[in-house]
Amino acid sequence: MARLPRLVLPNQPHHIIQHGNDRQLIFREAEDYQRFLGWLKDSAKEFKVAIHAYVLMPNHLHLLASPSTVEGLAQTMQRVGRYYVPWFNAKYGRSGSLFQGRFKTALIDAAAYFLLCSRYIEHNPVRNELVADALDYPWSSYAHHAGAQPDNVITDHALYWALGNTPFQREAAYIELSRPALTREQLDQIDAAVLKGWPLGSDAFKTELQHRAKRQVLPAKRGRPFKIKPPAP
Repeated sequence: MARLPRLVLPNQPHHIIQHGNDRQLIFREAEDYQRFLGWLKDSAKEFKVAIHAYVLMPNHLHLLASPSTVEGLAQTMQRVGRYYVPWFNAKYGRSGSLFQGRFKTALIDAAAYFLLCSRYIEHNPVRNELVADALDYPWSSYAHHAGAQPDNVITDHALYWALGNTPFQREAAYIELSRPALTREQLDQIDAAVLKGWPLGSDAFKTELQHRAKRQVLPAKRGRPFKIKPPAP
């Protein structure tokens, strides 16, 4: 079955995930994370992509981003790869691909899932038992949203600003919002959407997307259509 093109809509948030090839390490030292973030910031600026949240894990990464054009996400990730992969290979004496194929993405129903996805992304190190507190992990946007460390990679989304009238109010509200762990159902729902490339939102949201995009955005039902058998003679 032919692979559908990514569903990308301008000025809408998208959850992006990129794995290392065969789940190998894509970051080994602090310098690697720093270099990647520098190229990510520059590339996102060049192609007018707003990065709202991120986490760089040792063997994969997550972004929550809104492109201003249909091509912006792909252009940004391609540019980062053109700089980072040769640099990483030269540093560690390796060759070949570093990332596992194309990055995966899910278009997000912002009103219902934006803040949930942001929490999902920034608490990945806690779920993977790398740290006990998201604030202790240096390679995510949580410190920015919690008010501990400004991050020039991040462009705050309107829904984050809506958490309060002042920076202190927004940061306090975000910390409080982040305290409860996501449920298994929420985690599975977010995972399934991004790994399969389907939008994350209500049925009404997905139906509206299908009309706007003029293409399939909902999973096709498996198997042949059910047919009513004629009565036996």
